[in-house]
Amino acid sequence: MLAEVLSPLADQPDALGPKGFRGDDGTPVPGTDVIAACDAILPSMVERDPEWAGWCSVLVNINDLTAMGATPVGLLDAVGAPTRAQLTRVIRGLSDAAKAWQTPVLGGHTQVGVPASLSVTALGRTDHPVAAAGGQVGDVVWLTVDLGGGWRPGYHGTQWDCTSSRSTTELAQMARFVSETRPAAAKDVSMAGITGTLGMLAEASGTGAELDVAAIPIPAAADMGSWLTCFPGYAMLTADRRNLAPAGGPVTSAACGLLTPEPGVRLRWPDGEVTVAVASSVTGLGAA
Repeated sequence: MLAEVLSPLADQPDALGPKGFRGDDGTPVPGTDVIAACDAILPSMVERDPEWAGWCSVLVNINDLTAMGATPVGLLDAVGAPTRAQLTRVIRGLSDAAKAWQTPVLGGHTQVGVPASLSVTALGRTDHPVAAAGGQVGDVVWLTVDLGGGWRPGYHGTQWDCTSSRSTTELAQMARFVSETRPAAAKDVSMAGITGTLGMLAEASGTGAELDVAAIPIPAAADMGSWLTCFPGYAMLTADRRNLAPAGGPVTSAACGLLTPEPGVRLRWPDGEVTVAVASSVTGLGAA
């Protein structure tokens, strides 16, 4: 469980984020309007598909800032590769993504002659960050997702690429979704998939969740089993009592669930059967 691994940090002030933001997509930097986020890419992915790894290192960080309602202002990268050629390919992918989202790489650390590695830190700004922990029992769960694109070659069923074909204008519209709609709670769908990410939002909010499978937006080229567990490129889970305004840009929004008193995540299928997708907590960090 993640909480056990992170336990040495527990006695530090504001460890893992200020109260209400513990374990969130990004963390407010105390005393500022800055939001910081950091993501590492699997070394096997950096080795196998360097340009895509570079692209995704920016994508996942921008998604983190989006979920916090923050505007991106800059990136820092730490990249290593065994050869100069592979290093160049990683940085090319990172650079292409930074240009697409118009977010500069401000600096970082670069090594060659070492095992493949890549992590990126993103900085954004907002006066009113949106926490994953803001949900309450009875809130409606919404999924806002880009259904365009298709499975990334070599990652069928696990990684959906909807962003590499989008224009800068479209990407900017999607990145403003949370800041413009101001839901009570928000979390971007990560490698944990829709069910795992909803489990993290519910855990942080001190609730559980139930998803109506028939109401979940899904691309025609995906099956529901893969879609619930894959990395979907751009997807935001939000929770609120209000009917949120439609998202701008090339995305689809749908109300597809509720936050519930019982911990974990349950799936209600079209035939009425209910199955358990997440039995209790995802991270073990508990309510934020």
